[in-house]
Amino acid sequence: LQLSAVKLAELHSDLKIQEKDELSWKKLKAEGLDEDGEKEAKLRRNLNVIMTKYGMNGKKDSQLIDSNYIKDGTDSDTLDDPRLEKLWSKAKTSGKFSDEELDKLWREFKHHKEKIHEYNILLETVSRTEDIHKNVINPSEENLVKEEILHNKHRELKDKLRSINQGFERLRKVSHQGYDTNSEFEEPRVIDLWDMAKSANFTEKELESFREELKHFEAKIEKHHHYQKQLEISHQKLKHVEGTGDKDHLNRNKEKYAMLEEKTKELGYKVKKHLQDLSSRISQGLQHNEL
Repeated sequence: LQLSAVKLAELHSDLKIQEKDELSWKKLKAEGLDEDGEKEAKLRRNLNVIMTKYGMNGKKDSQLIDSNYIKDGTDSDTLDDPRLEKLWSKAKTSGKFSDEELDKLWREFKHHKEKIHEYNILLETVSRTEDIHKNVINPSEENLVKEEILHNKHRELKDKLRSINQGFERLRKVSHQGYDTNSEFEEPRVIDLWDMAKSANFTEKELESFREELKHFEAKIEKHHHYQKQLEISHQKLKHVEGTGDKDHLNRNKEKYAMLEEKTKELGYKVKKHLQDLSSRISQGLQHNEL
């Protein structure tokens, strides 16, 4: 796959979550609790996202941009959207951002691209399901269940589209005005969650509690970013030492690399699992708004 050390660690985290979700689903299925097949369909969709994200779906150039922006820089990647490319170009040449802020902004652009990509995968899945449903001649109880599944998928599409629109407006604002020094959060995923939480059916007390949890979540993400950077630096050092022939030095670097790799995988899993839990809570709040 020719993935970087950081990307491999991310793939490990994603697959670990997928494996855990599939084990949970197998238990539910054994108890007859997924009769409509919605949870199974979601698992397949998630696996499709993972395979596409890491270039494992057999399609050329399908891999999402590498999260390792330290190694590859920003100019080697594309955003696949003229509007995003235009905003990014304007931000880079505006002189309003330090190098550190540009790195942070690039993470926001990449995150937005991933959201669009996941939305398109879900849209394709819904379209295929609708085509199958339209070809059914006789309505039945099973078809009524499938209609409910379609309704849930459309609601998920609506949530994702809302998040994409909010995210683009934020990118447009930041690209033109620069970062607000009084901004509550900095991490793109946390900003998304907070914007959506404010639109959900939470009481003031629940929203304040959620805000505090997001602060802890952002700290966890920053810690993960730190280990990702250290892992990539360690990987580069290891490649350099391998060419020197110094076995003792090589062994020490291998040990350090293995430790950083394991820590990065562990933190990546915790971050993604926490993100999954927070997103689920917000989704429930948004659904309450529609009822």
